Amino acid sequence: MLCVIISWVIYVKVLTLKQPWATLVAEGIKIYEFRSWKTKYRGKVLIHAGAGVDKKDMVRFKELNFNYPASKIVAIADLDDCLELDEKLNDEIIAEGNIAYGNKRRTGYAWKLKNIKKVRYDVEVKGKLGLWNYEINEEDLELI
Repeated sequence: MLCVIISWVIYVKVLTLKQPWATLVAEGIKIYEFRSWKTKYRGKVLIHAGAGVDKKDMVRFKELNFNYPASKIVAIADLDDCLELDEKLNDEIIAEGNIAYGNKRRTGYAWKLKNIKKVRYDVEVKGKLGLWNYEINEEDLELI
């Protein structure tokens, strides 16, 4: 008897963030990711916690008692919109009173994330700059 197993490879968009930002997205606290550049991409995106850490902000969020993994996929979300950060949008984000944003005025673009789902994917993944593709097999995608 001949048995053939077919496994599909799928490419998924990924955005690498330093900690604590990746975990704040995974926990649903941070729904905007701020970038200096815009993207036309809309759809599923994996949130990757890179190896880098923003030490000053790690201290700022220490009391939240989250785990802050490095080099791991920590969430999946829908990249819903890419909004230019003007005065009105800055006012709206600041008015939310969200601890992740504070009262800082930003320039560039706010990438709006929706349907954020925290995931546990125990494979170490090396991050990249920009919005990049991650090759994942069908079985592992089911874990996410």
